This record gives sequence, structure tokens and C-alpha cells, in this order.
Amino acid sequence: MPKVLLPIGDATETLDTFYPVFRLQEDGFECVVAGPEARWYHTVMHEIPPDATIPWDITRESPAYHIKATVAFRDVKPEEYAGIFISGGRAPEYIRYDKDLLRITKHFFDANKPVASVCHGIEILTAAGVLKGRRVTTVAKCQLDAEQGEGKYVNDACVVDGNLVSARTWHDNAPLFRTFMKMLNATK
Repeated sequence: MPKVLLPIGDATETLDTFYPVFRLQEDGFECVVAGPEARWYHTVMHEIPPDATIPWDITRESPAYHIKATVAFRDVKPEEYAGIFISGGRAPEYIRYDKDLLRITKHFFDANKPVASVCHGIEILTAAGVLKGRRVTTVAKCQLDAEQGEGKYVNDACVVDGNLVSARTWHDNAPLFRTFMKMLNATK
């Protein structure tokens, strides 16, 4: 069974993370969750509350489910994976400093394997230096991250540039996964 890597950390966004875990399995891929260490991680619901009477200018995080990373970044052999899915939430802000995660991320671009990124996942791609000249999308508040990585920000639900497919938020999971699954299934 081909494997797809899903790097996470504490405060990974719940829907950005659990949707790919199950969707990948539906098409016969093993979703391998990796983290800074092999252990349980806390996920969060990462959203701007819809109640206009209590405005929030930033994203509020609420505790959600837990998910176990079965492998640490340092132990990942990226050549064993068909693709990588980079979820959002607050986790990318912290795990983007992990040298092993950056090595892993670069491998998928160097090998031209399918890469999907949603929301704050763009922070990892920027840190890895793999966005130069690429069209990407992300949550609007991460536009600067995309541009600092020398990517071209596009405000669309789903943007494809070569082996990279990106989406703004989990609200765009349907077009993101339609595209990502076609890319992955072509590798079988």
C-alpha cells in the first residue's frame, strides 16, 4: 500500500488533519502521521467565531481531538512515500524550524512527488524554500508568508502548480482532495 506523509505538531488544525487521514485511506493509501517526536498530539479547531456580536480579528483556537504521530521527523525516509500533505493550524508556525521536516519537504519537490498544503501549511513550504516562482493559495492572513517564500499568492479555493496543490482552508477540502487524489493515484 503506498504511503502519504502527514507532518503535524501540537495545535494542528482538526479538519486539516483528520480529513486527509481518512480520505487517503479511501483510495488505498496509508496515511503516516509524523511529528517532532512519535507521540500523541493535541489538535485544535482553528476558526474565527461566526458571532458578529463578539468580533475577533484573529483566529481563535479551541481544544479538539488528539492524534498520534507514529514516527518522528528525524526517522522519516521520504523516498518511501508517494506524497505529502501539509496541514494547517498553529503547528506549522512551530514545526517549520525542524531541520528534518525541511529536509523531508524539499525531497518531495526535488523528486517531483505530489504535495498538498492547506492554510498555515504554507509556512512550512516557505521555510523549506520551495515556493520560488510558484502560484499558491493559502488563508488570506498567510499571503505574506507565501510572498516571502517568493510564491505568487492567488485567492482561489484550490491552486495547482506542477506537483503542488494548495488550498486556503479546510472549507476548500473538496477541490483540494479531488486534485490531490488524482495526482496521487497517477503514481500507483
